[in-house]
Amino acid sequence: MSVGLAAVLALPLAQTAAARGPDTALPGLPPVALSTLPKEAGTTHALILKGGPFPYDKDGTVFFNRERLLPSAPRGHYREYTVRTPGAKNRGARRIVCGGKPPSQPEVCFYTADHYASFSRIVP
Repeated sequence: MSVGLAAVLALPLAQTAAARGPDTALPGLPPVALSTLPKEAGTTHALILKGGPFPYDKDGTVFFNRERLLPSAPRGHYREYTVRTPGAKNRGARRIVCGGKPPSQPEVCFYTADHYASFSRIVP
């Protein structure tokens, strides 16, 4: 994968970046363009914005940020979604984690290719 093991996804809506204010840079979380991620990430991101339906039962469930790699937020702020891995017999390690309410209008999204070991912020 050309973007390394992990990349972060931010909503491609200009108003969300302005609404987030000064923490937009999110230190330690490199930005990555959605267009540079695996095509399956784009498919998952589109489903998030539509509100589903999602192919996996766990999609849309609360992500607890136990690794503490994402900015601190109240419980329920983050939700996780599977990015399909071709050839995988299970959900694989790739995920998009989005924060904000309602879930179909996230403030920010992150991509991980290594099952939460690292994240990148998705940007337009």
